[in-house]
Amino acid sequence: MSWMSRLITLWTCSAPSLLLVGLVGRQLGLGVGLQVVQTLNCSRWATPSDKGVFEDGDVILGGLFNLYYIPPTLEHDFTRQPQYKSCTGLQNLPLQYIYALMFALDEINHSPTLLPGVKLSYFIRDSCAFPTWALQAALSLVSGDTPSCNPAAGFLEAAGIGAKKRDPPIPLIIGGDSSITAQALSRILGPLSVPLVSYTASCPCLSDRREYSNFFRTMASDIYQARAFVQLALKFNWTWVGAVIANNDYGLNLLKIFQEGIQEAGVCLAFVETLQRESIVSDTKRAALTIQASTVKVILVFTWYTDVKELFVQLANINVRNKDMWNVPNKETYRQEKNFLVLVSCNYFKVTDRQFIASEAWSTSSDLLKEPASSKVAGGVFGVAIRSSFLPGFDSYIRKLNPSLRPNDKFLREFWENQFRCSPGKTSLSTSLPACNGSETLAGVHNLFTDTTQLRVTYNVYLAVYAAAHALHTLFSCPDINSPPGNSSTCLVPNQISPSELFQHLSNVKFTTPQGELFYFQGADTTAKYDLLNWQKTPDGQLKIALVGRIDGFDMHLNESAIQWHTGSSQVPVSVCSERCPLGTRMASRKGEPICCFDCIPCADGEISNKTGALQCDRCPTEFWSNSERSACIVRQLDFLAYNETLGITLTAVAVSGVTATTIVFVVFIYYRQTPMVRANNSELSFLLLLSLKLCFLCSLVFIGRPAVWSCRFQQAAFGISFVLSISCLQVKTMVVLAAFRSARPGAEALMKWFGPAQQRGSVCVFTCVQVIICVIWLSVSPPVPQPDFAVPGLKVTLKCAMDSVVGFSLVLGYIGLLGCTSLLLAFLARKLPDNFNEAKLITFSMLIFCAVWVAFVPAYVSSPGKYAVAVEIFAILASSYGLLFCIFAPKCFIILLRPEKNTKKHLMAR
Repeated sequence: MSWMSRLITLWTCSAPSLLLVGLVGRQLGLGVGLQVVQTLNCSRWATPSDKGVFEDGDVILGGLFNLYYIPPTLEHDFTRQPQYKSCTGLQNLPLQYIYALMFALDEINHSPTLLPGVKLSYFIRDSCAFPTWALQAALSLVSGDTPSCNPAAGFLEAAGIGAKKRDPPIPLIIGGDSSITAQALSRILGPLSVPLVSYTASCPCLSDRREYSNFFRTMASDIYQARAFVQLALKFNWTWVGAVIANNDYGLNLLKIFQEGIQEAGVCLAFVETLQRESIVSDTKRAALTIQASTVKVILVFTWYTDVKELFVQLANINVRNKDMWNVPNKETYRQEKNFLVLVSCNYFKVTDRQFIASEAWSTSSDLLKEPASSKVAGGVFGVAIRSSFLPGFDSYIRKLNPSLRPNDKFLREFWENQFRCSPGKTSLSTSLPACNGSETLAGVHNLFTDTTQLRVTYNVYLAVYAAAHALHTLFSCPDINSPPGNSSTCLVPNQISPSELFQHLSNVKFTTPQGELFYFQGADTTAKYDLLNWQKTPDGQLKIALVGRIDGFDMHLNESAIQWHTGSSQVPVSVCSERCPLGTRMASRKGEPICCFDCIPCADGEISNKTGALQCDRCPTEFWSNSERSACIVRQLDFLAYNETLGITLTAVAVSGVTATTIVFVVFIYYRQTPMVRANNSELSFLLLLSLKLCFLCSLVFIGRPAVWSCRFQQAAFGISFVLSISCLQVKTMVVLAAFRSARPGAEALMKWFGPAQQRGSVCVFTCVQVIICVIWLSVSPPVPQPDFAVPGLKVTLKCAMDSVVGFSLVLGYIGLLGCTSLLLAFLARKLPDNFNEAKLITFSMLIFCAVWVAFVPAYVSSPGKYAVAVEIFAILASSYGLLFCIFAPKCFIILLRPEKNTKKHLMAR
């Protein structure tokens, strides 16, 4: 039966009484109403369990503990009030908690400074690990249902008649062993303003003061341990983790906080398996198969130790079933389902390489440590645990317990019977046990009850008692005689305690424990203090718990070298869906997969990633470029057309050859200057043309080498002027040829006077001066300067002569093109003039080559990268210069040197 159904049953059975509380409370006030509850329900609330431990005193603190874990079978026929039987199955560790409460009260009662003259006592009830049991026990406590309860006296007192003597009220309850129980208790006790101090409830929801106004706890909120798991995942770069959680508030809240913490950190949950207590076997089988099939190496487990025990057993069973298949690679099992093969299990590896991360619910479980399956599948468990503390004198207090000294302690008597299998008194809880001989002692007993080496929840109970004691101390303290006038506070006595006043003092409590620890509440919470634990194997193969760090609030202190992971070494396990991208690459998400599963894409040229797992590549600054590994930016190397490289050597050799060839032709023409071939072709312009061609070949050398300020200015001017000089000579030569033939016509004799030697030299000078003027203006206004060309990608950046004024360079080339086209047109018109050796034909062919070269030059120059643009320009200069040289002078040299018989005036004048 669920706890909600039991709560409904409880409400049904007690509704008349609660209605009476409301009616009486409305007339007499809440205090009188509570007294009526004490009177009418004195015996009713005691029905769930008659097991309790009571000690009378001035102030009685209530205690609710999960001492028994086997509930009785309940039958509800709704015709009579249910008869509740006691729970069974006494647990040793919770039994230690109640004696920690008694031990703390004993210390306080003997303290000369804390609550002097006031005896604190207790009434402890069992909640049987069910919220409904806890609710009934809590209402029984606050209604005054003590062993000396007097219903008649209580009723008379509530009516205002009779004796005023009654049992001391219980103003505070220490209990709520789970978050669900604490929520139910807080809601029920809230209207009565009775403070509830829990020692294990950790749900973050309980921090809400609007909903749980009377709640306090000495157990830290789960927010802190969930954040600790986030810190661990980030610290050890676990980006691919799985989770097995309890299907309740504890597991779901831990998972929710963990997911919120990893949302922006690149950590993904590969799977989440939930475990239900009612179907634990089937749930753990499913979770074990999921773990086996997953590539996850780190698994978070947020559930109780009993569930974890079953999970480890199932994992160990998988290993046993697959023992014969460990060495068979890719062994998979399928079943036929309709027309499809469904994968049942992947049995090609053992489940022994998983790193489990434990919550505080099972990290210190001695049952799990002793479980054989744990050592087989869960070595190196890393977990969070409630901070362990030492209580001086507590071990001796436990060892000296004896039922003969505590005849009314039913819990101790039952423990004694279970431990020593004898009855410590005249009456036995089990009639089959013999009487004890009196020599039994706990001095040599070793179990969870007597183990005081690691007091965790036990210390939380201890702190709860001291917090209540300090709140009572301030409540009972008389006002200072130096307090301001008008302070009407009076000294309270124990039977005048108001739960609401105790609540106020409990909210402001701040004290130092006997162990020197500062304690105070922050709303409902206290400062988080955890131990970080590690399960390590001993030489004999057993598991032990080692302390490897601590958590204070959100601060983690970890000794990494002391951790023994599942591998048996200090090597941190790797749990990733995809390995972190190396330097020089970036992460690229896979479509339809979590962000932790990605591909690594190399960075583009000019971009780098200098850290592993980079989300994107960073572009290098302009002056830098990425290295070959794309991991660092290095200074870009200046590149230019140098004399010592192959291309530079080749172009230099071609240019020097052109100069040499031009010089040879020049020498030949000088030597044969008196022959008809030289004289007939305007020897003066021929010599000037050869000189300009030599300059054209030489100017190409200026483009080779490291660009400098002077070379950038000189190279374009030399190129433009030398070529204009060459073309001007050709143009004038063509014009002279045309004029000579035109003057042979009748009436055109005066035409030649305009093309005499002086006019020819003047024309060449005028044409050349125009280019000189263009170059002077260009170089004066915006000259080319040496500048790296960072726009071109690559490690090598070209140092070139940057032309800030494209107009100037365009005018230079445009003027050369204009003269070239004009010369081509004139030469084309004179190509068919009657003469045996018409120079116009040679000029036409040479200008065709010239124009073709420079037309092709423009697109080639624009599209060529870096220094190759300079090489294209040099090639155009050399090609056009060779074209002029060979087309015009090669035929003449051939006749002069190899056909001297044709070097006559008669032959040249022949038609």
